[in-house]
Amino acid sequence: MNNLHDCRKAFARTLLELAEADARVVAVVNDSVGSSNLKEFRKKFPDRLINVGIAEQNMVGIGAGLANGGLMPFVCGASCFLTGRALEQVKVDLGYSRSNVKLCGMSSGVAYGELGPTHHSIEDMAWTRAIANMTVIVPADPAETSAALRAAAAHEGPVFLRLSRMPVPDIHPADYEFRIGRAGRLRDGSDVTLIANGVMVCRALEAAALLEKDGIEAGVLNMSTVRPLDTQAIAEAAMTGPIVTVEEHTVVGGLGSAVAEAVVESHPVRMRRLGFPGEFAPTGSPEFLFEHFGLTPEKIRLAALKVVEESARVICAVDPRG
Repeated sequence: MNNLHDCRKAFARTLLELAEADARVVAVVNDSVGSSNLKEFRKKFPDRLINVGIAEQNMVGIGAGLANGGLMPFVCGASCFLTGRALEQVKVDLGYSRSNVKLCGMSSGVAYGELGPTHHSIEDMAWTRAIANMTVIVPADPAETSAALRAAAAHEGPVFLRLSRMPVPDIHPADYEFRIGRAGRLRDGSDVTLIANGVMVCRALEAAALLEKDGIEAGVLNMSTVRPLDTQAIAEAAMTGPIVTVEEHTVVGGLGSAVAEAVVESHPVRMRRLGFPGEFAPTGSPEFLFEHFGLTPEKIRLAALKVVEESARVICAVDPRG
């Protein structure tokens, strides 16, 4: 993949623009100014950046207090610590209290791959999507990151933005319009649908191109909002054929689980959930981990071929004429 970009830069640039336009915007960090790309924000708005140090529970609580005072805090930190250490505060101070706080989970998934399981953030989608009143968004590229950040600022209530540090190609145009709860159809296909979000969207698109050479028409849905979920788009995908979900997250409770819940209630079809299989991922580079767990375009292709074949066998078993 060529011309790769770090979504954190789009995040930092957009947050600056939001702060320039709205005096309520403040940033709260856990000694993570550098990793959140907020050095320019600190330089321009020194009185509107609060560094609590390595104290994530305090950070979320302070964010809730600032929101109660009429400000709009963007609480930024490594996703593994922001969601893991402060989950009770996220649940009670934000979800239960409906606080207008925007959680920005940086370097999510296995971006910190070489630092091992303590720094892998492969449970954060499951944790946050289970919390009532919480909106969960996983952007796929810089344009969507910027648009999603603006949508989060316009939304009244708690939002979790899951942002990666791994470079990705541009998928959306610069003027892309993001809508909370609306999936983006990036490619049409009548044989199978690949549903992905975050850094897996570009890989799903590559897999769809490979499948075209196999004579398989694969649709691709960017399910960037995990809560609220676009159940209509999922139902429409299920009506065309089997589904493969692809996520940089455990398959327990994440995107694949959310899609499966919607499918079983609307139009049951064959599914494959690709992700980390409910176990701690080993230490290694993101590229190694993606290969190890079948999250490459080629492995996605093979999973799609298998589920299409299984679906065809089921149809033939029900109706031998099929």
